[in-house]
Amino acid sequence: MPSNDVRTLLQTAVPTAAAGAVAAAISAGVVGGKGALGAIVATIVVILFMGIGLMVLQRTARSLPHLFQAMGLMLYTAQLLLLFIFVAAFKNTTMFNPKAFAITLVATTLVWIGAQARAHMKAKILYVEPESESDKGKKPKNTGSRS
Repeated sequence: MPSNDVRTLLQTAVPTAAAGAVAAAISAGVVGGKGALGAIVATIVVILFMGIGLMVLQRTARSLPHLFQAMGLMLYTAQLLLLFIFVAAFKNTTMFNPKAFAITLVATTLVWIGAQARAHMKAKILYVEPESESDKGKKPKNTGSRS
């Protein structure tokens, strides 16, 4: 994985994990151990889903740049639907507190999206490929006609 990809992943995963830790502490104080467990599970689910999605999106941007925007919209829609499915699947669980799970899931997803937007704005991404050493001596091809 290129260093920019790792940097973006770290800049999004670390704030999300921190928000999850805060949510786990609050849930433990309000609901108890089951609340903390629900918050931890939700944080892990968000980091896994969104991290995998970020890696897929970055791979798509490199290999199929013309599909990048459509792939991003489809990916975020699919991720949000999967997160809603997780909330619905675990709404009657007794393993952890489902309310703490759902609230933490939404909160950490919002933190992830905000951190990802910030990381993208801070990234120094070239929109023009720099000229390589082997290209400097070559003359540009004449593709148009002279008037």
